[in-house]
Amino acid sequence: MSASSTATALAGAEATWRAARRARLGRTLLGLALLLACLLVAAWVSEVRPATLAAGLPRVGEYFGKILPTLRWPVLFAGSETEGSLAAWFYRLDSWAWLLFETANMAALATLMGAGAALLLAFPAARNLGAGMLARQLARRGLEAMRTVPEIVFALILVWAFGVGPLAGILAIALHTAGTLGKLFAEAIENAGTGAWDGVRAAGGSWAQACRFAVLPQVAPNLLSYALLRFEINLRAASVIGFVGGGGIGEELYTVIAQNYYEEISAIVLLILLCVAAIDLLSERLRHRLIGAPR
Repeated sequence: MSASSTATALAGAEATWRAARRARLGRTLLGLALLLACLLVAAWVSEVRPATLAAGLPRVGEYFGKILPTLRWPVLFAGSETEGSLAAWFYRLDSWAWLLFETANMAALATLMGAGAALLLAFPAARNLGAGMLARQLARRGLEAMRTVPEIVFALILVWAFGVGPLAGILAIALHTAGTLGKLFAEAIENAGTGAWDGVRAAGGSWAQACRFAVLPQVAPNLLSYALLRFEINLRAASVIGFVGGGGIGEELYTVIAQNYYEEISAIVLLILLCVAAIDLLSERLRHRLIGAPR
């Protein structure tokens, strides 16, 4: 091939590359423009206005300023009768700690119940295990129904049925947990390898035995990780469930918010944050120990 032919071929290749680059850039810009248009439409439908945001943001800061405690260093560690001390800020710590313990128990029990139901429904919901069209559709539609309805709506219904108390909150959170974890569990199962599954089935194992001995060991670390994450989410959900009579610290938090006891609001919120952080650390250590990860 002559030098002129080579130069012509290189020029043609470069022109093709530049044209492809311009086309890709045009598609990117078009996608960004469509995304911006969708955001603007969503903001217009949701009545999100710059003027409203500008007027409301200072009020948010003002509210947070009200709930901050008036602590003073000279009397910081004095008794509860001294204004400006930590003891005065957390003057009902014993009651709040018990309610927070009740909330954590609600979240733990709801997570166990929801994860158990999700595990049972995830195997027939997975597409790669051949559970049958009817079983898969029933499992998937059931999981969708449970995760579509918010916990607080479930709680309102169950409070009417079972009365005010933790039972309604536990059942509400468990139902939503089952729907959410069921989807995550099913997706993890669908990503599992089928070699062990084929081996168990070829050896004469039943469908349930193949699920137990071929698939579950592969996906167990992922399932545990999802369940522990959901436990943290459920602790926060259990705090909100109390707003509608579902028990726990949420009932106390709703009371102090409704009565504008500002410093008590910040004390309870801080306790919830500390509890969530502690559970996060403990769950991380537990997950690493179970999967054998190095510290």
